[in-house]
Amino acid sequence: MTIKNINLGKIKFILFFYLFTQFQTVNGYTDEPIYFGTSVDIKILDKLSSKNRLLQLQIGEDYIYKNLSLKVLKCKNSEFDDDPEITSYLQVRDLNNKGNNEVFVFNGWTFSSSPSIQVFDHPVYDLWILKCR
Repeated sequence: MTIKNINLGKIKFILFFYLFTQFQTVNGYTDEPIYFGTSVDIKILDKLSSKNRLLQLQIGEDYIYKNLSLKVLKCKNSEFDDDPEITSYLQVRDLNNKGNNEVFVFNGWTFSSSPSIQVFDHPVYDLWILKCR
């Protein structure tokens, strides 16, 4: 009779542990820090006037800077503190190109430490990612 009670206790403990861990995950409680941000700081350089400007873009919103339309879809801070890396998914359209409105000048991931991996190649502007907030 005691073996049945021990087995029933084990089953109750396993069920309780499973429900407890599922409840924490559903409510979004985790011990891990959040690496994804809600906004991105981008520095943009106008090569013609040699002036730069700091832009703070919200994730998912279109931002028009002169004749460029900028949209950041995601940004992520690195998980390691010793060598910080900021990545973001960026879409840029040139608004002067009226004939082909759906084509992006740049559409891809950008990396703060090495912008030459995914090059934003524009004759007038340069972009750098500074911070993911």
